[in-house]
Amino acid sequence: MTASVTTTVISDDRRHPRGGIYFDDFEVGQLIRHRITRSVTQMDNVLFSTLTMNPQPLHIDRQFSEASDWGQPLMNSLFTLGLLIGISVPDTTNGTLFANLGMTDVKFPHPLFENDTIHCESTVTAKRESKSRPTMGVIEFHHRAFNQNDKLVAECTRQSLVLKRGA
Repeated sequence: MTASVTTTVISDDRRHPRGGIYFDDFEVGQLIRHRITRSVTQMDNVLFSTLTMNPQPLHIDRQFSEASDWGQPLMNSLFTLGLLIGISVPDTTNGTLFANLGMTDVKFPHPLFENDTIHCESTVTAKRESKSRPTMGVIEFHHRAFNQNDKLVAECTRQSLVLKRGA
């Protein structure tokens, strides 16, 4: 059985001054379509890959990549995951996050290539009070990133410890 999905608008006066949503205002089934889109570039790919000491030629060597089955460089998957989470922050937890507790079920069902443009959405899949921190609660998100052709390029489940209103 799948949970129903609703699009709920949280007015600015209910949000943290930095834009995040408080624990109290998240609802299971809530769908958040993120406003930010982002085109990814060769510089993103090379810089991220070299900063993280990942010498995979599929990310940093155009000639090698063009000779592969892909025919072009693949975006580093951890960059893609980081971008997916980062795009979600202004609309979900900016200013209300205490801690990320974990990410599970990370998948990359379709490649993301240099010069693709991604858009993202998040669904609240679970919500519970924190057992150890009474001024906070745990929100579980299912985050998804799509390319410009609406192909799913990344998804994950993330658990976040979020402030309650007035905390």
